[in-house]
Amino acid sequence: MMPTGLPARGGAGAVESGSAPLASGAAWTSAAELDGGTQDCGSGLLLSLTVAMRAIGQGEVLLLHTAERSVLVDLPAWARLAGHGLIDVRADDDRKGPWHLAIRRGAPAGASGAARADAAETASSKGLAFSRGEATPLGRRLWLYSNFHCNLACSYCCAESSPQAAPRLMPVDLAARAVDEFVALGGQEVLVTGGEPFLHPDLGDLVAAVHPKVPVTILTNAMVFGRGARRRTLESMDRDAVTLQVSLDSAGPTIHNDNRGAGSHERALEGISLARGLGFRVRVAATVMESDLESVPALTCLLDEMGIPAEDQLVRPVAAEGFADVGQHISLDTVEPEPTLTVDGAWWHPVAVTSGALKVADQPLPLAEVYDVIRDVLSFQAASSSEGREVFRCT
Repeated sequence: MMPTGLPARGGAGAVESGSAPLASGAAWTSAAELDGGTQDCGSGLLLSLTVAMRAIGQGEVLLLHTAERSVLVDLPAWARLAGHGLIDVRADDDRKGPWHLAIRRGAPAGASGAARADAAETASSKGLAFSRGEATPLGRRLWLYSNFHCNLACSYCCAESSPQAAPRLMPVDLAARAVDEFVALGGQEVLVTGGEPFLHPDLGDLVAAVHPKVPVTILTNAMVFGRGARRRTLESMDRDAVTLQVSLDSAGPTIHNDNRGAGSHERALEGISLARGLGFRVRVAATVMESDLESVPALTCLLDEMGIPAEDQLVRPVAAEGFADVGQHISLDTVEPEPTLTVDGAWWHPVAVTSGALKVADQPLPLAEVYDVIRDVLSFQAASSSEGREVFRCT
C-alpha cells in the first residue's frame, strides 16, 4: 500500500518514507520521499530531485510522488544521465495518476535491484560494453518493417511481435515505391525487419524489388527458412546484394532461450550455419541486458570460432520499448534518427515503432516529407543546444 498523509498537491515537499513490492516480487524500502505535486521536469522538479537524491546514500531509494503525467516520460532520461536507476512505477489510476516512482541512487540504467547494479558495475570495470558507431547521416539508411507477426515472442521485443500479433504486412508495391524515392534522394542501404520477415508471404518479391537498386540487410531469427517455400525464398536471393543479420544473444542456450523461448538457441545456430553454407554474408546481433554483459566474451569467442568477422558481430542493449519494461530510454533526445517505414506510418527509429511519441507521420510516403519533419526536429534541437543559458541581469 502506498503511504498516506502526503502534503497537498501543487508544490514539492518531503514526506514520510515507506515500502512497496517490485513487480518482480522483490521488495524495496524508501529512505526518503518527495512529493512533486504538479511540477514537471522543466519547472523545478529536477532541482528538487537532485537535492533529495543527494540527501540519501548510494543504493538507497527515493520515492517520488507526482500528479504530472509528463514526468513518466522525462524522468527515465534524467535518471539515466544522472547515474540513478528507475526501479518501479505505480499509479493510483493508470490514466489520471497520481504516480509513484522509485529511484535508486547510483544504480545503472535498467537496474531492478542491487544484483543488477553489481553485475553492471563489474562488467563496466572489465571494459565490457555495447557496440558503438558513428551516427548514420539522415537519408543514407532506410528501415522497412515487412511485417509484425513472429514465430517468437521475445521478452524485450521493441515491436511487440509474437505469433498472435497482427501481421501488418507491407505490400511489395509500397516497398518498391519507398525504395525508388529513397534512392532518388541519395539513399544507400535498406534494412528489412519485423516481426520475422521470412513469415511475409511475399518476402522474396519484396527483396527482389529492392536489391537491384540498393543493398539489403534482412534481420531474422533464422529459425523458419530451413525448408519448404521459405527455403526456396532464401535460396532465390542474390548473395552479393543481400546480407542476413541473425539474432543470437549468448554462446550457451540459457540467456538466449530465457529471452526468446525454449529451443530457439539451437535453431538459431542451425540457421546461421545454413545461411553461411548457402553463401550469404551473415552478421550476428546479440541483445543483452547490462547485467548479462559478462556473457559477451564467450559469445565473441564462439563467433570467432565460427568464422564470423569482428565487423559482423554486434552487441546492442535492450531498449525500454514494446514488451521491455527496463533498458535504454528511447526518445528524440537520446537516439539519432533512422527513418523507419511501416505499412501504417513513419517513425523516428526502428526500436520505437510502438511509441506514439516517436511517430513521424501517419503515412509512410512521401519519404521527402518524413525527412523534412525529422530535419525540423534536428534543427530545433541544435538551436536549443547552442542557445544555452541567458544572462538574467539584476544590476
